[in-house]
Amino acid sequence: MQVLGVIPARYASTRFPGKPLADIAGMSMVQRVWTQVSRCSTLTDAVVATEDQRIIDHVESFGGRAIMTSAEHASGTDRIGEVAEAYPQMDYLLNIQGDEPLLDPQAIDDLVRATLEKRWAMSTLVHPLGGDPDHPDVGNPNCVKAVMARDGQALYFSRSPIPYPRDASAARYFKHIGIYMYDRATLARLCSLERTPLEASESLEQLRAMENGVSIYAIETSYNPVAVDVPDDVLRAVERLG
Repeated sequence: MQVLGVIPARYASTRFPGKPLADIAGMSMVQRVWTQVSRCSTLTDAVVATEDQRIIDHVESFGGRAIMTSAEHASGTDRIGEVAEAYPQMDYLLNIQGDEPLLDPQAIDDLVRATLEKRWAMSTLVHPLGGDPDHPDVGNPNCVKAVMARDGQALYFSRSPIPYPRDASAARYFKHIGIYMYDRATLARLCSLERTPLEASESLEQLRAMENGVSIYAIETSYNPVAVDVPDDVLRAVERLG
């Protein structure tokens, strides 16, 4: 099976224009992500997907590969779908967040191996938060929570605290890590579907898949990313780098 890792890198970010080129301790964010992805042992190839020539030029300057995609895509899934058309030989594609400079290659390798072994059509990662409903991430709407069946199939994703701790001793919380792996057919189907009510309500694109009957499986990971959403987040990433 051939697996392509795709790193979306949009220049025209509303909250942080030019974010992929932001300096993170002497190296651009997109180069840091590319460097981590290049350490994965399970990927056939990798590419940065962008809508801006400046990012393509920069990626090629450090020996990476990049592809121009439309500036009109409404979601990362749609951008990955366009990339898939340029790589017809790939059986699976990974949507790897381009704003996580401390990306753990092992987490990606674990996801790829599990997905291929189980023959899942779509999969993702979750990080355990424990059972404390007062954990800061549980009540944070910017931290997406997930609940899963015993076999790992996701039952729901939400910005709200799920499950509700009616019996706090039984609650167990998981943070969703927004890395997705899809087979070609599932990715093409998702790109053909309209936005759904739950997707719009929660502003979570994975709910489009769930509302249309696509099963998403999740595996646990110790990887807990530091995402760079706004300029102030750069300092947090630098501190984590040590």
